[in-house]
Amino acid sequence: MTEQSNDALSSDLRKLAAAHGVATHFWDFHGARREVAASTVRAVLAAMGVPADTPEEVRASRREATLAPWRRTLPSCVVMCAGQTSSVAVHVPDGAAVRVWLELDGGGSRPLVQLDTWVEPRDVDGSRIGRATFELPDDLPLGWHEIVAEVGGTGPAPGGPARAPLAVTPATLPRPELRADLGGRAWGLMAQLYSVRSARSWGIGDFADLAELAGLAGEVGADFLLINPVHAAEPSPPLTPSPYLPATRRFVNPLYIRPEEILEAGYLPNAQRTLMEWGAESVQQMNSSSGPLDRDAVWQEKKSALETIFASGRSRSRQRELDRFRAEHGQGLEDFALWCAVTEAYDEESWPLTDDATAASLTALRRTLADRVNFHCWLQWVADEQLARAARIARESGMRIGVMQDLAVGVHPEGADAWSMRHVFARGMSVGAPPDMYNQQGQNWSQPPWRPDELAEAGYAPLRDLVRTVLRHAGAIRVDHIMGLFRLWWIPEGAPAGAGAYVTYDHEAMVGVLALEAHLAGAMVIGEDLGTVEPWVRDYLSERGVLGTSVLWFEQVDGRPRPAEDYRELVLATVTTHDLPPTAGYLAEEHVDLRERLGLLSEPVAQVRLAARIERERMLEVLQERFLLPQHPTERQVVEALHRYVAQTPSMLVGVSLADAVGERRAQNQPGTDTEYPNWKIPLADGGEQVVLVEDLAGNARFASLVTALTHELRERA
Repeated sequence: MTEQSNDALSSDLRKLAAAHGVATHFWDFHGARREVAASTVRAVLAAMGVPADTPEEVRASRREATLAPWRRTLPSCVVMCAGQTSSVAVHVPDGAAVRVWLELDGGGSRPLVQLDTWVEPRDVDGSRIGRATFELPDDLPLGWHEIVAEVGGTGPAPGGPARAPLAVTPATLPRPELRADLGGRAWGLMAQLYSVRSARSWGIGDFADLAELAGLAGEVGADFLLINPVHAAEPSPPLTPSPYLPATRRFVNPLYIRPEEILEAGYLPNAQRTLMEWGAESVQQMNSSSGPLDRDAVWQEKKSALETIFASGRSRSRQRELDRFRAEHGQGLEDFALWCAVTEAYDEESWPLTDDATAASLTALRRTLADRVNFHCWLQWVADEQLARAARIARESGMRIGVMQDLAVGVHPEGADAWSMRHVFARGMSVGAPPDMYNQQGQNWSQPPWRPDELAEAGYAPLRDLVRTVLRHAGAIRVDHIMGLFRLWWIPEGAPAGAGAYVTYDHEAMVGVLALEAHLAGAMVIGEDLGTVEPWVRDYLSERGVLGTSVLWFEQVDGRPRPAEDYRELVLATVTTHDLPPTAGYLAEEHVDLRERLGLLSEPVAQVRLAARIERERMLEVLQERFLLPQHPTERQVVEALHRYVAQTPSMLVGVSLADAVGERRAQNQPGTDTEYPNWKIPLADGGEQVVLVEDLAGNARFASLVTALTHELRERA
């Protein structure tokens, strides 16, 4: 019987899967061991380019996995920690001489010493291949270096020396200096930027609003302002609402640009400026509505205004700044701009960015669409300027950390990254999560996963480049689902979310690259490590200086709230998260009502509702035991008490949702839904669905009361 006709996992298939980091079982949220179907394992291996449909293919693929490292002189990439000795294996014809050295980041070189380590040579493709081991010393400077190996003496070898990138990463990120009056801790606001508007917004929150909000946050003592991912979406409607499903994670969404803030806008002729003002007025009417945000209408008006400003030209000095920006971001920016231009000009039937597109055809496209490519590069430059201003204002307002950017798990399967880096992504696969207590049918996030092998082959440049760009104007980065640096749940196309398998990544390399780029940017790293996470993972991240995440409603011990004193110290602790209703809504069981209406429950609603009420009552009991609540509290008092409870934990960072601060009840996102709920379209409003604008916050009594309660508790605990 062949592997294809039998869905039981054979011993050989298990070993092949293990060789490529594909787990053949996992532990579910109940703690039960679950076996992965052989058909799923074969599909995942196929997405990695590993044939496994028959026993013969499985055996051949196992041999290939064993020999592959011996076929190359140097590994694809080496990542090590500073202050720790490591080594690199160099494969050469048996008995051949080899010289290995480092070319250091910033200039200079350094020879490497061969270790007295014997490894039995192997027969590889008819040749006898040996392995020499060279030491990577513990005193190498942090940075991106290059290993160079020259085989056969000092003369030039065919094809030149072998080369491989070497990343020397910090063993641990240093702890930042936070507020002494808070005992070395800090608190901050968390906001969905698109939802936070001002009277001058174009119907959606933008970078000018971010600057205003950052200034206010600093004034009231916040040290950070966490915002949703601002990665770029499509250049033309319909725009994907979710900030967690972007076209690219490396570049910024121009939807957040405030046209009037662009220098050249002030020099427009009167007629053009009037047209721009009319366009703004047509969407500014939306600012008073608490109904769903209309990104498409906003972008239509804003894009027209931006095109007018772009066409007006720039001074020579401004053009030089734009040219420097394009040179700094290189081919990545040019490819993204080309994808945007092609998306505007072509439909699905005539789409030219196919797998078989030649270099000549791409060059012709760049020439034909040059003006639109220039426009989309200019948009990124303008967005970068406005984001930089917001980050500067955050720091000038007194924030210790400043703007905290959010890094999404992945990208849209038909977006710019999926095209420009298509060799790094696994085809026919989506990332998601197996079933858990809050998403009982599992989750499919409709994002293609990175292939671990191709990511290493690329020297982790895709990860390095996106983290470097996101941290350009940020004091911290929150990594959504940081478990994705360790393993991801791959779901074969057409399969239900629960019928996937975990694929492991080289977490030491992934976390190392993240830590190195954060160190170079002087930024903190916070990992969203909620859900089913093995304890050693949290320990490892903590050792590397990466903070974790704690959400009050998820912190349970034997069905009861975890005592505040038992929270982890190195975390960002919050009451809620964007995947739950704001706290006022959660207390009112909105999360149960919503899932019932949308048919997302796999258990009887009465049972789920009872569990929610027990959870709430147990939490209220704890709050009363700690004298944080009066006998008959109001909703506001309960929300404040919950935040005071989080302030009583030892957690280094405490986050306050802006929605909680104004009494909003509606959820921003309901996992497991697409069009069934207006995900990522809810503007900031109070409990009565009255819009709250940025300029309203300074005089908002509920906002001021929550900030006062939280900061008082933090000082009491300092």
